[in-house]
Amino acid sequence: MKRSIIRHLVVFSLLTVIASAADKPVKQVVAVYDLEGLISESGQGQHSSLDFSMDASRPLTLLDVSRSMEKATADSAVKAVVIDADGAQIDLSQIQEIRSHLLALRAAGKDVWMYSEHLSNGIAILGSAANHFTLMPEADCSFHGICAESMYFKDLLDKVGVRADVIHIGDFKSYGETFYRTGPSDQAKLQEEKLIDSIFGQIVSSVAEGRKLDPAKVRAVIDDGSIDAAGMVKAGVADHLMFRTEFVKKLHETYGKEYKFNRKYELPDLDGPEIEGMMDLFKLAFSSAKSGKSLKDFVAVVALDGDITDESVAPVRTEILKLMKDPKAKALVLRVNSPGGSAMASEVLWEATNEWKSSGKPFVVSMGGVAASGGYYVASGADRIFAEAGTITGSIGVVGMKFVIGGAMEKLGIATHSTQRGKNAGAMSMTRGFTEEEARIMKESMLKTYGTFKKRVTDGRGKSLKGDLEPLAGGRVYSGAQALEIGLIDQIGGLHDAIAHVTAAAKLENPEVMLVPEAKSGIEGLFAKPEKKKDDEIIRAPTGLTASAKLRAALLGSGITGTLPEPAKSAISRLAARVEAFQKPQVLLIAPDFQLR
Repeated sequence: MKRSIIRHLVVFSLLTVIASAADKPVKQVVAVYDLEGLISESGQGQHSSLDFSMDASRPLTLLDVSRSMEKATADSAVKAVVIDADGAQIDLSQIQEIRSHLLALRAAGKDVWMYSEHLSNGIAILGSAANHFTLMPEADCSFHGICAESMYFKDLLDKVGVRADVIHIGDFKSYGETFYRTGPSDQAKLQEEKLIDSIFGQIVSSVAEGRKLDPAKVRAVIDDGSIDAAGMVKAGVADHLMFRTEFVKKLHETYGKEYKFNRKYELPDLDGPEIEGMMDLFKLAFSSAKSGKSLKDFVAVVALDGDITDESVAPVRTEILKLMKDPKAKALVLRVNSPGGSAMASEVLWEATNEWKSSGKPFVVSMGGVAASGGYYVASGADRIFAEAGTITGSIGVVGMKFVIGGAMEKLGIATHSTQRGKNAGAMSMTRGFTEEEARIMKESMLKTYGTFKKRVTDGRGKSLKGDLEPLAGGRVYSGAQALEIGLIDQIGGLHDAIAHVTAAAKLENPEVMLVPEAKSGIEGLFAKPEKKKDDEIIRAPTGLTASAKLRAALLGSGITGTLPEPAKSAISRLAARVEAFQKPQVLLIAPDFQLR
């Protein structure tokens, strides 16, 4: 009897709590997104052993932003979002993905507010999705179109006695031209103009569609070059002119006290643990050993970000093979943001993705800003390939190259002597160029690699390709929009679209989505517990720091480069990686390198 009474009291109490909670009004939310800084693909922070700042903050990832905005779209408590993208270091594909989320928010009946002091191409694209786009009255307006620049070093190399010996497979495989030409070849110029036409068209159409303007008017605004912030509002590119304090006041007036302005809406804690002394470091070391395994079925997102080298591929390969054995990992999204690199390393990673496919679990690729050459090689076997319209892809071709420094050594008074056994043992000597026989052998090896590359694409893409592959290959570079037309990709869409596709393919409902490895700050990575190697993998891919990694760490960790802007740091990082690549007797799958601005 007593138990029955107690049971009824407990049930009544629970019903009372639920009823009171239901009566309590839900706090209305305005989600605020400050996108300043780098939006990372992998979430792995960089840390130098010479850096004692004890910064435990981790980067904001594209997955963080995408997941948060997706939740805001579906959350009835979220009535509006505010975007501040000034100082954001984001590429065109990330801009296009975020814009798609903003359009989804608008379609869900939510307001999108955006403020900027610098009207660039990217800000104009994002602002076109807002229904309240405000510029500072004296905003810097550099909405002037797109420019691609390449630097050519032949004359400089001639002066110091250095020559680039380059072999291309594919008439449009133009990487390396910057070292042995003073300008682009006709093929390189043609494909660059087609690519820039496509990307420029996307900028114009995005702004025209979002702002309900005639594309011709948008082109006229871009070409004018003298239009200030007031003129941009008059032209319809933006809505209002306000100082930042006025903009904030307007938000408060619009939403009042019943709304909460949430700067961390459904975002992870980016600050990380507070570190003030050695005891905090010890705590961090111990906490890093904890497992980040999911307790329920999940979709894994693994990022390949940057040049393809032994160093960059090894951890990605390891994660894919480890996830394949995890019964909770039901699907894989490989996020590729890479211009390519080593042909051998590309094949190593392709093999890991092929192993995943053999498990029968869904596998898709989401392309970032660039997924070309080796970046396309590793993507080609996916069940489905997603790319943004502005993604740079393709570049199916091969290049081999070495720098010949014999002339420079002579100018410095350095003589060399070599002794070799084997007719072609000195082929990769940097003191001389390829002999005719060495060049023939090198080209034969590259043709075999090119054949393998094309086979990977035809096997992976099957009937999706529009026609024979060879006319589409040869090193030709495409935007995502162009790649869709010829069947190199399956769908225009971002990371969230790729995740939605594998979720459906795996027949999952509201699964957890995990970025693997878990996003960490540089110092967390420094103190992370080394992973135990399983005995079933008897031989493993190399994982140690390469010479290029050490060079990058030394250059980027120095006081001199610390003051450089981010684009310059990125250029230094790419140069360090490629200096090592050209010192090895390997074939490269790498896309042309030019800077868009």
